[in-house]
Amino acid sequence: MDEASMRPVLPRTWRPRSVRWVAYGLALLIMVTAVVMAVVMPEVWGFMDRFLMVGLGLVIAAGLHLVARPRLVATEEGVTVVNSIRTHVLSWTEVVDIRMPVGEPWPSVDLSDGTTLAVMGIQSADGVVAHRSLAEFRALLEERGEGREPGLS
Repeated sequence: MDEASMRPVLPRTWRPRSVRWVAYGLALLIMVTAVVMAVVMPEVWGFMDRFLMVGLGLVIAAGLHLVARPRLVATEEGVTVVNSIRTHVLSWTEVVDIRMPVGEPWPSVDLSDGTTLAVMGIQSADGVVAHRSLAEFRALLEERGEGREPGLS
């Protein structure tokens, strides 16, 4: 954030905080538990059983990584929305507006083709930080977004 103008400095990345802490914390806990269980199991458990136990821990950790992966990246060229599975690369002119109605878990952007896109990189669970992030992105959008209609101010 540029303190003089109170505008975000590009490139800027927004990520959810609380969801990431929980997801990566659980992934670490599950992996440690799987490894410890694989080591302390009785000898009747073979190598493959132990290997599969650690493998199951890795699969669960990978699923939790998908929960923690979302982010919103703004650059001079455009906007990248990274959600759990898909990544969307947009130019600034494709993004018309961003809104997060009260009670919604994350905002959505209205696109110039009439569709909307969820932006899981900002999450309402983060409270004040989420609203500040939304205001920062909205300020960038006003500077770089879709052109105004002629005759409207």
